[in-house]
Amino acid sequence: MTELRTHAAEIAEQFSDHVDVTEDEVESKLQQLVEEYQVPLDEATRSVRNSYLEEAGIERDEISQGGSDQVLVNEIDQDEQWVDLRVKLVDLWDPRSDSISQVGLLGDESGTIKFVAFKTSELEKLAEGQSYELSNVVTDEYEGTYSVKLNRTTTITEIDEEIEVGDNSETIEGALVDVQSGSGLIKRCPEDDCTRVLQNGRCAEHGEVDGEFDLRIKAVLDDGQTVQDVIFNREATEELTGIELEEAKQLAKDALDTTVVADEMRADILGRYYTVTGPTLGRYVLANEFEQHDGPADAERVLIKARSI
Repeated sequence: MTELRTHAAEIAEQFSDHVDVTEDEVESKLQQLVEEYQVPLDEATRSVRNSYLEEAGIERDEISQGGSDQVLVNEIDQDEQWVDLRVKLVDLWDPRSDSISQVGLLGDESGTIKFVAFKTSELEKLAEGQSYELSNVVTDEYEGTYSVKLNRTTTITEIDEEIEVGDNSETIEGALVDVQSGSGLIKRCPEDDCTRVLQNGRCAEHGEVDGEFDLRIKAVLDDGQTVQDVIFNREATEELTGIELEEAKQLAKDALDTTVVADEMRADILGRYYTVTGPTLGRYVLANEFEQHDGPADAERVLIKARSI
């Protein structure tokens, strides 16, 4: 069975109790998006699934998902994967939206991961420092960064076990040899807890939206033996390049072209040596801290601390 057919079969099974749908019908829709419109399969799958959610008039967490696998947080490497976790609530943050009940950081021996619970799910509140078994939570991904969402089907069980939380940070060093597409001045989806980067004014999850400007650098470091993808968030990008968000917006406005921002940044940082420390999420290291220096032998380095991502 081809990957496209596999996705079609999964969607058809998920919605079989809610709408009249066949695998052939779903496959045809996916094929049109992928082959005619050159939409990546993951995005096409998400788009088709959202269309059936709208047709059925149901929420995402009301569709059947089958069984969930128990995993460690650093094993999460797929979007919309349903998993079980044994974790400790490490930290709670202030929600940035009234629709969010709780947001914070969960951890196990493999590292930490962000979690979100929405008020509509009507779940019991988690307590800092408490360990839990969380059954049937769903993963989310953007820019290679994974998080989990608690939903109305999630089961929360307190456990007495004291879970030791591991550190999944990594330190890498090398020359910055590439600034990838999607760097510089970007726009993100403004919907609650989304922040996906827009492509041609569209969010893969929420369709056409008015985006909010942001800065980032997607870079590649090369130490002569291996290469590593690194993401610098807005604060880190401003420290790295010396270009702040308002200046970047003005540069783009003057040139009538947002790509000039990435070009300006690329000219300043390409070929320089950096040491970067941060968590590894998917294929990326997130730059929580970084140092710029003349090369591997340079002993005098000035530590630039970026706000934790």
